[in-house]
Parts: sequence; C-alpha cells; structure tokens
Amino acid sequence: MMTTASSDPLPTIIIGAGMAGLACANYLHRAGRPVLLLEAADAVGGRVRTDVTPEGFHLDRGFQVLLTRYPEVERLIDYGALDLKAFNSGAVIRLPDGKETTLQNPLQRPMAAFSALTSRIGTLPDKLRILSLVKHVHGYTTGQLISRNSTNRQTTLDFLRHYGWSEQIIDNFFRPFFGGVFLDRSLSTAANFFEFVFQQFVIGEAVVPALGMQQIPEQLAARLPAGTVRLNSPVATVEGLTVRLASGEAIEAAAVVVAVDGEAAARLLPKATDEALVSTPAPLRWRRTTCTYFAAPASASRPDKLLRLNASPTGLAHNVAFPSDVAPAYAPAGQRLVSVSTHGEHGLSEAGLTAELRRELAAWFGPEAAGWPHLRTYELPFALPEYPAGQPARQSLRLGAHLYRCGDYAAYPSLNAALAAGREVAEMILIEN
Repeated sequence: MMTTASSDPLPTIIIGAGMAGLACANYLHRAGRPVLLLEAADAVGGRVRTDVTPEGFHLDRGFQVLLTRYPEVERLIDYGALDLKAFNSGAVIRLPDGKETTLQNPLQRPMAAFSALTSRIGTLPDKLRILSLVKHVHGYTTGQLISRNSTNRQTTLDFLRHYGWSEQIIDNFFRPFFGGVFLDRSLSTAANFFEFVFQQFVIGEAVVPALGMQQIPEQLAARLPAGTVRLNSPVATVEGLTVRLASGEAIEAAAVVVAVDGEAAARLLPKATDEALVSTPAPLRWRRTTCTYFAAPASASRPDKLLRLNASPTGLAHNVAFPSDVAPAYAPAGQRLVSVSTHGEHGLSEAGLTAELRRELAAWFGPEAAGWPHLRTYELPFALPEYPAGQPARQSLRLGAHLYRCGDYAAYPSLNAALAAGREVAEMILIEN
C-alpha cells in the first residue's frame, strides 16, 4: 500500500524518535514544514527512556544525568517544566584499599576539595593543575573546546599525563569519574571531548527531571501536532524518497532523515542509495554498560546527594548513585532507589552479576546491602558511541539528495551532540528543499 496525499505537501520523514529525531522535527515544525516521525519502539526517547515498576520505582534505562549548560539543551528544553533536581557537585571515592574520600566540588572549587596537602587523591601540584584547567576552559566556548585538537591523536590519558598530573590522581579521580562519563576507564576517548565535558561540570549542574529522564523527549514530542509521531512503526527500507515500513506500507517523503542509532542505522543506510554511501564511514564501535537497580529501605538514604565512585580497577560496581535522594519521586514512600553501573564486558549472567554486586555493595555500605532486593538489570550494548582521538567533531550529515542522518554517533557522544545534529539537519532541509 502506498500512502500519498493528493493536495497536502509531502512531509519530511524522520526515522527514529530519539533525541536527534525529535529535535529535527521540532525545528522543522517551527518553520512550518510538515513532519512525520516513524518510531519502532512503543515510546519516544531512544536511549533516553524511563520505566515505572508496579511498585512505583522510576528506572532510567542506564544511569543518566542532564548537564544544564549544554548549549543545545538550553536552546530547546524548558527546564522549568521538567522540575529538575540537582546532584551535589562532588563525589565519594572508594579507594582500592576500601577507604573513602569525599570530594566536594572538585571541579568548581578545586582547592577546597583537595584541601589536605597529604590527600591520597592527588598531590599539591595536582591540585594546582586542576585549578589551572578550570581557568583554561573558562576561556573557550563549548564549540571551541569540542573542535579543539580534533585532528590530532591525543587521548584523554595522553592529555592528563602531558599536563603533568600524577598517576595517583589519574587512577583515583580521573579514571573513576571521567571513565564513568565516557564508559571508558582506559581514558582512550579523545582529549578535546574531555576538555568539553570538564567545562560542562565546571560551569553547570548535573540534574535529573523529577519523574525521570524520559520527561525530556516527551516534552519535545508534546510540542508536535497530533499524529506526527507514529509509534510501533519499524522501517524496513529507504528507497529514494519512499520509506517502506515492516508492515509493507510505503510512504512518500519530501526528504528522509535517518535518526536511529547503532545497528539500525547500519542496516538502513546501505539500502538507501549507493551514491550516498561514498562519503559515509563504516559504522562506529559502541561502548556498553550495565545498569543494575536495587531497592533499599529509607534508612539507606545518602542525604549528601553525591555520586559514589569506585577507584578499584577490579570492581564491578564502577559507580553507585541513589537517584531518589536527589529526586524523591524515583522511589515509592519509605524506600530508596539504588543504581549501580558496570562498564564494558563483564561476562556474567544477570544472576551472577547481581550476586557479585551485592557482595561489593555489602563491603561498601554494610551487610544490610547484601539483602537489597534486585529490581531490574539493563544491558546496554549501544550505550555510547566511541569517540577516539583524531575523529572530527562532526561527520557528514547530508548523505545524498534529500537524504540525511542525525545522531550523536555522527559527532561526539552526548545529548548536546544529538540535539545539535537534529537542528543542523533541519537547517539543511529548510535551505535545500
């Protein structure tokens, strides 16, 4: 069946209602262009999804935060409507010997955070270098930082060592903190992205919407006309300006935007047009993470609202958060939500991973943690695209005549990049079509 309109202009069809696709649709709709989003899943958001359990826990699919000074987020998102709740700036770091060190505002107030000259996190010169980098990133815009040195081969680890930081602070602070942000404790992520993210933590806050991260894409979807988003509508092929759904339905488009992630993009793009693939790089590799949720009694509350980081290279609990201490609606009354992230391959079954995490949590938080009920485990093989040293800050978004792509995999791994790609594709369409 071919779907056409006899008099109405053809829509731009956007395949995928994740953050990039929703951003593209919003900018096109603002300009008066008809848009149709086709989403294979049962809700919008892509990787930004929140499940609500029968007990009333709000579970983001993977531990996620919103950085408030992302320029594309500030441009598009209504913060007030999300009722944002902020983590405190800092972290509690569990050192390899089991002892803990609390760092309050390590990036915003580095000398206060590393106040003790004998701090096991870093040396006095390390503290001064933190202060130096804070001043350095204040001198650049976010765009300048993300494009800075994007053509060289310097990794984050190269940058840190070249800057002069000791292996002590690299292992005890930078690997657990930024390794968690990048899902890359080896710190092989490009140095220019490290500078960009460092700046975001210096100038802004890490927050979550009161009811979960999915409130962000739902806000964007709600701004579109009724019928613009079609859920449960997987696309089988793109044939020129004809989009064919798995159901067999074919829809004609004025332009086509492929706004899906990972393997889905790799499957669709080769079928789109051979000419478009000339400048299209091979699919990127992806970093994976596993997010395991536990329920805890109210007595397990951590009122400091700080993230817990594990500096041990052998631990499975790489970071631990108590989201309901920041946003109380994440858990039902009288209970607390515990989020545990394990990055990379772990080689364990869900039951095996849960048992090992309970053992680590008991050593960290006391024997009662061994009895915390397991709520759910999310295996996320496509959590973030890799961003290796030397990769350009943005790859081509125009793939051919009337064919475009958008997503952070074509730029750098962040919500900011996804929204920017969506906006830039919309601007191209408005000029070219």
